[in-house]
Amino acid sequence: MAGHAALRPLDAARRLRLATTLLWVTPALWSSNYVIARAADGVIAPHLLALGRWSLAWLLMLPLAGGVLVRSYAQWRGEWPRLLLLGALGMWICGAFVYQGAQSTSATNIGLIYAATPVAIALAGARVLGERVSAAQRIGMALALAGVLYVVARGEPARLAQVRFSAGDGWILVAAVSWVAYTVLLQRWPSALAPGPRLAAITAGGLAVLLPLTLVEAWVAPGPLPGARAFGLVVAAALLPGFFSYQAYGYMLRELGTARSALVMYLAPVYAAGIAWVLLGEPPQPYHAVGAALILPSIWLATRKAG
Repeated sequence: MAGHAALRPLDAARRLRLATTLLWVTPALWSSNYVIARAADGVIAPHLLALGRWSLAWLLMLPLAGGVLVRSYAQWRGEWPRLLLLGALGMWICGAFVYQGAQSTSATNIGLIYAATPVAIALAGARVLGERVSAAQRIGMALALAGVLYVVARGEPARLAQVRFSAGDGWILVAAVSWVAYTVLLQRWPSALAPGPRLAAITAGGLAVLLPLTLVEAWVAPGPLPGARAFGLVVAAALLPGFFSYQAYGYMLRELGTARSALVMYLAPVYAAGIAWVLLGEPPQPYHAVGAALILPSIWLATRKAG
């Protein structure tokens, strides 16, 4: 017993180090969704892409989580209304709505809207979950937000006053609000399931919502006939901003809390610039370097252990 007790602090330290490492890695996975959303326009319908993404991701989760879900069904079956709502928030709205909005809005507008989510999550976490936000976290979030806005404005703050919003921004705004709700409710509602099996159950709830809505989309606003390129986008979306990123985000929420985990959204513009350089041949600009110089130290400041 003494040996087990001695291991607990070390195990906790390892979990914290892993969560902190994931904080820097996960935005690269999520940023790929911006490229996927841009590439999907005219290739695959938004709901069909979201359904394919989460169907494949769910199949990948089953070997790890299926047995646990079956064996512990009696313990978690009462959670199904919450799992269904979380699935609707995290897989339907945060999936199909982003792909829909990306068809008629700019990357600048998407960046502006999502720049508000870490602050909203921190405020909601403090109010709903009682999480303490330290002075260092507040300063770090403010500096990171400034860095994001600088990148979004492409180094010219006057551009922010010239932004014009379109119908597509409404889809993105709803998705951003949904992400805040998903993050806070995931922490607010206790579960009998560990994070991995719980994510599989949430994904099943999301698929239950997505399937009929995808059929409605195919009837009311049919998209192009899916081909090899559409299949590639589905696979990429399932693996990167789907299976791996949501697993990592759930782990970070458990170990770091909502305020610090939400900071991954501030790293997205920096990572997206690198991904666009590699995949789309769009070289980074000086304003990306200035934004990174503000964002990266701020993340470290906001996530370091309070004294």
